Amino acid sequence: MKTSKIGMIMLGDGREDLSKVTNDKNWIVLGKWKQIIEDRLKNIDDSHPEVVVGSKIITSIQIAKEIGNELVEKNCNIIIVCYNVWNFPFFIWPFINTLGRNKPLLSLSNNNGEYPGNVGLLATDGALRQIGMRTHRIIGDINDKTILRVFNWVRAAQAIANIRNEVFGLYGGHSMGMETGFFHLIPSIKTLGATCYQIDQLWIEKEMNKVENSIAEKGFKWFESLLGERIKYDGKLLTPEILKTQIKLYVAVSMINEENGFDFCGLKGQRELTEYICTADVPEMLLNDPYDWNGPKETMVCATEADANAAITMQLLKFISGGLPILFMDVRLYHPDRDLWDFCNSGNHASWYASRSFNPVENFKKVSFHPAEFFFKAGGASVEFDAAPGEITFARLGIWDNKIYMVIVKGKVLDLMPEDRKRLNNMTTATWPHAHTKLNCEFNEFINLFPCNHIMGVAGDFIDSLIYLCEIADITPIVLGEDGKKRIKPIWEQIVK
Repeated sequence: MKTSKIGMIMLGDGREDLSKVTNDKNWIVLGKWKQIIEDRLKNIDDSHPEVVVGSKIITSIQIAKEIGNELVEKNCNIIIVCYNVWNFPFFIWPFINTLGRNKPLLSLSNNNGEYPGNVGLLATDGALRQIGMRTHRIIGDINDKTILRVFNWVRAAQAIANIRNEVFGLYGGHSMGMETGFFHLIPSIKTLGATCYQIDQLWIEKEMNKVENSIAEKGFKWFESLLGERIKYDGKLLTPEILKTQIKLYVAVSMINEENGFDFCGLKGQRELTEYICTADVPEMLLNDPYDWNGPKETMVCATEADANAAITMQLLKFISGGLPILFMDVRLYHPDRDLWDFCNSGNHASWYASRSFNPVENFKKVSFHPAEFFFKAGGASVEFDAAPGEITFARLGIWDNKIYMVIVKGKVLDLMPEDRKRLNNMTTATWPHAHTKLNCEFNEFINLFPCNHIMGVAGDFIDSLIYLCEIADITPIVLGEDGKKRIKPIWEQIVK
């Protein structure tokens, strides 16, 4: 999985006699942090961010410039400035001005009375903030609590550094006039660096004609072996031929993504594909899943209905989580008697969430394919399952007056009794995937602050990383529930401009 290099440096004392005494201790700290990050901060494919440690402790202006150039040459896009002893704060300027000020920056210090690194941190980081740099500070001994905070920040910094210069492959434009799904060029590039290239859905159809029948047959046999009679053929809207068409659509989009260098994508679907080709539920599932009939693969974020802000949110969640599949759902129905949400959508539920397993056999035990009806004239398979229980972090980017914000809320998918799930699912669309969700916020808070009809989610607790991400990128985080009450707003949010 894609990662960005982390440049790690240590600021030291400018007095040679003192630096000789303390530098051995400084090198030990740098080595520990490098080892901890590289050994323990793993993505789902076992990759990890590379930590490049500056070759010298910064104890002079000349060394500061030298190390700045060194990290530039090694393409470091994230910076951790370590403090283990008192340092000369002004050394930060020749370093940072050589390296560049537009990179996520963490100031990291011990909490030691004998060697007051935290004093040096506050003096130096305070200078950076005086010119308006958004920095983060973590002070603490190297223990599990401090390590977790550092990991949360690094995941956020990785997401920001990774998405810069990425391209969103937009197939067909926003669907059915849903303007909350429109790609807003200026705020997206200005805030995150991500841009967009739009391709007509006709391109997909032409590319599908190039997909060999043997490839579609291989995918078809894979599905039949996994699902058997749970492929509910009806001889009209769902036939083996239409399912093979859906498989060819998946292969065609994958080919176009690779040929054009798209990092993530969105399919308009309605109405051209759904009325003249097939519904894209199966292709969207496969793109977002960590496997197909060829074995394990990296997920390719794909947003249904070409919802651009959904796709960007999903890509950020993918990086935050180390590569987990991301859910895309409609905010469909609230059950006030149970304070329960039913999140469901015709496409985009990665089958991984059926059992949260990287073995497709385990997930597809709970999946059924139904004929796509009502909305989808061209037919195809609708994917149906109930998401497995567990913690999920939900998020969604929105825009207020051309300014990006993100709504964040933690929740839990519940493990309901089968008859209970069936009853609730029949109140919406039973043949679609569902996530029966308890949110950690009140109904009125959610419904008044959430930006649109589509919500994204990722397994696990990533609240703190998402907050860091927003603060790094100058995105306003709207954190719902008790987590929002605990958040300390950074100084740049509290100063009136």
